[in-house]
Amino acid sequence: MGKDLCDNFAGARAVFEEASDAIGEDMKALCFDSDEQTLSLTFNAQPAILTVSIAALTVLRSEKNIKPDFVAGHSLGEYSALVCAGAVDFSDAVRTVRKRGRFMQEAVAEGEGAMAAIIGLGSEEVERVCEEGGGDVWPANYNSPEQTVISGRAGAVEKASAMTVERGAKRAVPLKVSAPFHCPLMAPAAEKLAGFLEGVTVRDIEIPVVTNLRAKENSDPARVKELLLDQITNPVRWAESVSLMADKGVGKFIEIGPGRALCGLIRRTAAGAETLNLEMAEHLNRI
Repeated sequence: MGKDLCDNFAGARAVFEEASDAIGEDMKALCFDSDEQTLSLTFNAQPAILTVSIAALTVLRSEKNIKPDFVAGHSLGEYSALVCAGAVDFSDAVRTVRKRGRFMQEAVAEGEGAMAAIIGLGSEEVERVCEEGGGDVWPANYNSPEQTVISGRAGAVEKASAMTVERGAKRAVPLKVSAPFHCPLMAPAAEKLAGFLEGVTVRDIEIPVVTNLRAKENSDPARVKELLLDQITNPVRWAESVSLMADKGVGKFIEIGPGRALCGLIRRTAAGAETLNLEMAEHLNRI
């Protein structure tokens, strides 16, 4: 993850070095040499994904004359968006997400939480299932008009998943996650992160950030920390965020960092949108 960028661009290598210095761990070793189980732990995955994303951003800026009209990120990606917008230093961001990942991991004991993607059922019906299920389960990610992720106690998620299929969902897919993210069970993580964020400097926002919590653009640095904290226990409103940008005239979306999952979600939400991703050097030819 990110090795191709490091092999080809000095700017990407500098980002990895900055991340290593910030968290006191060899980020190249974590991203390039770790097994899937190690890298999937959220306190490892979060700084790793952020680092690869900012490495890709650095390459994009050095190779292409592109200035976005808006920036947005899905969950953890909001930190990449804030770095891109000039609001938060990368070193502060990578230290913060390392803590964020650890606090989220510790909030619920391993095996007690779960998440599942509900595909082919409207979000309002998914909400009703969560309300009627009688357990600790909530909508966590509104990813597209046809995909909503639910999160909560493992048994409650399993029950709600079965109910959604009964209500007409095409599939309910259990997700390989290490904690039940974006639900009230993450409250202990938000409380701990609040203390850490007190020491993080937020500067002026140079590019409007469309936030997960509100699905609205924010240019007020005084609101950044509150929005990041509330994001932990509340759903990611990604589909609404994409729709907002499309309604404001955005026709091209560039996903930076590992994978291209967001490209698919964007196309399912904003008909006719052009989507591109930058994860490897060869992808620059398409941008």
